[in-house]
Amino acid sequence: MNAMDQSEQRLLAQADIPFYAEQAGESTLFEHAFRQRLPVLIKGPTGCGKTRFVEHMAARLGRPLITVSCHDDLSAADLVGRHLIGDNGTVWADGPLARAVRTGAICYLDEVVEARKDTTVVLHPLADDRRVLPIERTGEQLVAPPGFMLVISYNPGYQNLLKSLKPSTRQRFIALTFGYPDPAVEQAIIEREAGVDAALASRLVQLATALRRLTDHDLEETASTRLLVMAARLVASGLPLPVACRAAIVDALTDDAETAAALDEVVSAVVG
Repeated sequence: MNAMDQSEQRLLAQADIPFYAEQAGESTLFEHAFRQRLPVLIKGPTGCGKTRFVEHMAARLGRPLITVSCHDDLSAADLVGRHLIGDNGTVWADGPLARAVRTGAICYLDEVVEARKDTTVVLHPLADDRRVLPIERTGEQLVAPPGFMLVISYNPGYQNLLKSLKPSTRQRFIALTFGYPDPAVEQAIIEREAGVDAALASRLVQLATALRRLTDHDLEETASTRLLVMAARLVASGLPLPVACRAAIVDALTDDAETAAALDEVVSAVVG
């Protein structure tokens, strides 16, 4: 293989890795955790890049990724598996967690605090030194191969004040705390993800900074990087910036008319 072939292969490999803007050495920490077979907990507000980071790291490490969006009806059987009745009788069907263990994938449980606490207990033997998944209904005890990794995330913000991980669960994980990117990094993300120029990306970052300073409005969330990218994409498709900000940011943050009017004032002051 000549040097040109090697260069082209590297470029193709990089193209297959989802873009993620490094902020504080989190990629290095994740790689060390993977090599040491340690599970990872990622904390951070909605839209700050938690899921993109996990997608980026799975591709970077060359591991398949199985993602589960957690909710309050998620049961242990939903994660591990259950018996199903088919044409040839009853058969066992692995859930996403069991599939990840069998195949040596990274299993990512997004917003894990939304799941019932009795469901998250099933993670305990996988998240400590045992690295096993007992399946009571089949009598199996799956041993996680070296390539398996357990990653969970949640938003510790306003709406989750009454929802948190049990200490017995939390203390099994290496923790990463995410916030919104620094302005320069966030601007670069918007430019790349939305395909817009630096001037527009900079104005949206200024808007986000102003909105994140609001403290006298009962907002469950503030403007995320994800919302900024969505607004930028609308502008790139031809919508005026104020209209895009109203649809992608203001109306996404609140249903309250008075709060929306206050946010509109901020939008008008920053973007015109």
